Amino acid sequence: MGQPLTEPGVAAVQRPSQPGHPTPGARLTARFYLLAWAAVCRMPEPLARWLFTRIADVLWRRQSKGVQRLEDNLRRVLGPDATPERLRQVSRAGMRSYLRYWLEVFRLPVIPPEQIMSRMRMTGGQTDLAMAHLAAGRGVVFALPHMGNYEQAGAWIVRRGAGSFTTVAERLSSALVYEKFVAFRQSLGMEVLPHTGGSSPFGVLARRLRAGRLVCLVCDRDLTSSGVEVQFFGEPARMAAGPAALAVQTGAALMPVTLWFEGENWCARIFPEVPVPESGTQREKIAAMSQAMAKAFEVTIAEHPEDWHMLQRVFVADLDPARIS
Repeated sequence: MGQPLTEPGVAAVQRPSQPGHPTPGARLTARFYLLAWAAVCRMPEPLARWLFTRIADVLWRRQSKGVQRLEDNLRRVLGPDATPERLRQVSRAGMRSYLRYWLEVFRLPVIPPEQIMSRMRMTGGQTDLAMAHLAAGRGVVFALPHMGNYEQAGAWIVRRGAGSFTTVAERLSSALVYEKFVAFRQSLGMEVLPHTGGSSPFGVLARRLRAGRLVCLVCDRDLTSSGVEVQFFGEPARMAAGPAALAVQTGAALMPVTLWFEGENWCARIFPEVPVPESGTQREKIAAMSQAMAKAFEVTIAEHPEDWHMLQRVFVADLDPARIS
């Protein structure tokens, strides 16, 4: 649901050096996605899972920048007492989980709808309340970290009765791949707004919420350099301010949601609504709500660190000073 599209640990889909002129590497990556998507849907599922697990292990052993950043992030989650062996064990499981996500994204068009519903496990006891808000015409913002499988969760919530929902996706240097992913997500019941390349999506999201619709935003990383600083696993980190800002401005219910894998099943937890503080400036309210959101994310990430697919910088200590000045 709006995850920036990054090739599984090999090389990011780079932005073109000049608008409209993808680099040779970006074109090659685009071909990889399209061919992989077509091929994996036709493979027997056990073979596809075996292949993606092997790819994950190769990428993990190569210690690419993405894997190094994953381990930097996991080091905060596991704490100072974690041994190097423990960190490497969790990062390997993390790469396997990340490649599982991509495998399931590619295969989602051929996963039977009844499996999407029957293999979902919900905890937290807030699902009915979220659906009641929507039924009563109150907008809901689901704020998510990079965990589990967003697309499957999106397909599940649509079939669960939420109707279509709106999300935001980062544009890719390959227009062909971007359009294919948008069309794919639309086929699942998502309205996809581009993060860049047009007018700000904030106004559209606010209108959808005021109309009593659902908005789903992956927000545990600041893409805009205008996010909010929170304490996250004991360190300053920057997260997107959009979910809290939308809730403050529209009166929508802000509900953190976390996702993870358990065996063949998908799991999700919807947390209680983060209330808008009664006092303080708008900026102070957004900061307080974002901190509460980060605390909710911490709970599940600590329980399932291998399913937090964060291969980018999040913590302030790791960021380029130019981004936070």
